[in-house]
Order: sequence, then C-alpha cells, then structure tokens
Amino acid sequence: MSEENLGNRNLVVLGAIIVQLCLGSIYAWSIFQKALYETIADGGMYEWDKLWSNLPFAAGLASFALFMIFAGRWQDRVGPRKVATVGGILLGIGVILSGLVDVLGFSANIVTGTVYLIITYGIIGGAGIGFAYVCPIAALVKWFPDKKGLMTGVAVAGFGGGALIFNYVEQYLLGVYSGFIGFPLLVLGVIYLVFVVIGSQMLVNPPAGWLPQGFTPPSSTADGAGTGLMPGQMVRTSDFWVLWLMFVFAATAGLMTLGNVVSAAGELDSLVVTLELGALIAGIMSIFNAAGRIVWGRVSDSIGRNSTFILMFFVLAIAMFAFAFVPTGTSWIIVTVIASVVGFCFGGNFALFPSATADYFGSEHVGKNYGVVFTAYGIAGILGALVAGTFGAIAGYSLAFLITGVLAIVAIVFTLILRTKRGA
Repeated sequence: MSEENLGNRNLVVLGAIIVQLCLGSIYAWSIFQKALYETIADGGMYEWDKLWSNLPFAAGLASFALFMIFAGRWQDRVGPRKVATVGGILLGIGVILSGLVDVLGFSANIVTGTVYLIITYGIIGGAGIGFAYVCPIAALVKWFPDKKGLMTGVAVAGFGGGALIFNYVEQYLLGVYSGFIGFPLLVLGVIYLVFVVIGSQMLVNPPAGWLPQGFTPPSSTADGAGTGLMPGQMVRTSDFWVLWLMFVFAATAGLMTLGNVVSAAGELDSLVVTLELGALIAGIMSIFNAAGRIVWGRVSDSIGRNSTFILMFFVLAIAMFAFAFVPTGTSWIIVTVIASVVGFCFGGNFALFPSATADYFGSEHVGKNYGVVFTAYGIAGILGALVAGTFGAIAGYSLAFLITGVLAIVAIVFTLILRTKRGA
C-alpha cells in the first residue's frame, strides 16, 4: 500500500497548518522593510529608498507564484510530501543566505544589497514557498471534496497566521540585534527549515477516486460532470482568463496594503513610530487575514463561489477607498480597523480561488491548475510594489490606495462576467 493510501486526513490538516505558518512569514516583510528605509535620526541603520526596500518582497512573491507552477505538476506525480520537503529546504537556505547581507557588507550599498536580497530572500526563498505552498492545498481539496472552501480556508489560514506570529518574532530579533536585519534572518531561516520539513512529512494524498462516505460531487462542478481539465486545456478557456484577472486585481490591493501598512500608518499617526506600534498593527491585520480565509471559504460553500467573490470584492473596495481618504492625523486605531478589513478580504482570496479552480476545472489536476492560476498572485505582487513605491513616493499612499480600490471594483465586474458565463 502506498503512502497515499495510509493518509489520515486530520493529520494532513495538522501538517498543512504547520507548513503554512512558516510560509506566511513572507507577509511580515514590512517589519524588515521599515528597518531598511528608516532614517538614522529615527533609529534606522540603512536609509534605503522605499521602492528598493520593497523589491525583495516583490521578487519573493513573483518567485513564489512562478515556482508553484512546477510544484503543482511535480506534486501531482510524486505526492505532496516530497515536494513540500524540497520547498522547506529551499526556503530555509534562501533566508539563511539572505542573513549574510550584513556580514558580507552588501547592505552598505543599496544596489548591491537589494540585488543580494532579491536573489536570496526573494528568488530562492520565494521558490521554497512556491514548492511547499501548493502541496497542502492540493492534498486537502482531495481529502475534503465535501468542504473545499472551508478546509482550504483552514489550511491557508496558517499562511495568514504566520505573519502574525513572525511580525513579533522579527520585531523582537531586530531589537536584540540593534536594528540590523542579518542575524534575525539567519535565525528565521533555521526555524523555517526545521518546521516546514517536519510538517511536510504529514502531507499525503488519498487513494485515487476516494470520496467521503455518503458524498456525491454535485453535477454543477467539473468533478460532478466527470471532467478534469489539464492546464493546457484550462488556459484555452475564457473562464480561466476571467478568473485569473479577478485574482490579479483583488490581490494587488491586498498585497500593497500588507507590504506598506506599517509605513502608511506611521505617516498618518506619529504614535505608530513613537510607541512602536508597527508589529501590533500588522499583527491585527494578520489575524483578520487568517480569519478571512476560513470565513469566506465557509460562506462560499453555502452561497456559491461567485456570489462570495462579489460580496468580498465590494467590501474590499470600500476599505481601500476609506484608506485613500483618511486625513493625516487619523488615529492609528481607525487605520488598524480599515487595514483589518482589507486583510480579512485579502485572506479570502486564498480559500476561494483554489476552490473555484477545483470547481471549474476538476480536482484531479488541481495542483497543476492552481499553480497556473496562481501566477496572477505573482503579477499582483509586482504591481502592488510598483504602485506603492511609485505613487507612494510621488503623492503619498492615498493615491495608491485609490488606484487599488478601483481595481477591486474591476474585479467585481469580471466576477459578474464569469457568473453570467457559467449561469451561477
């Protein structure tokens, strides 16, 4: 009997959460970003430009999305355990190497330091996240075809929760090492390496064709219709491109906020810097990010994916416009509330899009297919960094939030097109 036939789906859930907690630490980059661009007068050690300090994060997201394509194909052939283990090793090595940025003296030059962090933290570390991320999702969609939205949400809630935990870990380590990022990255790299590899050993697939007792797939889904498209077939459908664009526009808004919420809050309320509230704000946003993955996933199992998409994008648009028009001097508490709504909606993307991919194109090849759909996230990461870096430098963050609010409205329009096409 293969390892896939021996799997216990509750143990798979535990492994998925452990893996995703570590992978989600990429969202805590805003703590390191703040350390990189803060002036010496404010306690900083580097004084990098905002745009440059965003680039390792953007590179990590792009690498994450790119390597998920290969990971999805590979894990469909050999199972999730091996692929996720490789991901944990790559993530650990990438972050450990990035920790040498101070030791090697690269941080003294903004260009050299940025390129080094892009290669290590961004490309290598992002590749590790890409290899490991798809494995828990693909396994759980197969183990829980009766609760795709909810269980995908539970798994990826760990990804959002990881940012909450590591926001505080990173802030603590930066304090211990006097604001230098090198040794904190070394410590984190070891943590990621150990725990992702441990969690990966719990990830297995059910036997082929397995279904929970008494469950019959609804005929409205690809599986219920007896179909399962391969990626090459999927990308030739208009449904794929509409879904992909929805993901790009919605994720851009959330990623830009996640990567810059501490900086934006500091510009609006000086208490954020004075009382060192950055980790608290980012942490609260991360709690709602994690909660949104479970709540929106559960809602989508009840009212349907497309209706949930429309509701979620509408709430996201309101929050982005609220961010755009809050005046300087607004209390950090109000800023945190708005950021939490953004995080709540952003988290829902990672429960809804994998589930929708399985619904529309089948569960059999969901690893491969979602890897392709997820390239939208990589594009969103680049767009979010460019919007924040470019417009944040020119006109502050207000214009950037306004633009991403419009993108959320555009995502609603594309959802309506998709619902009209599918008649649901």
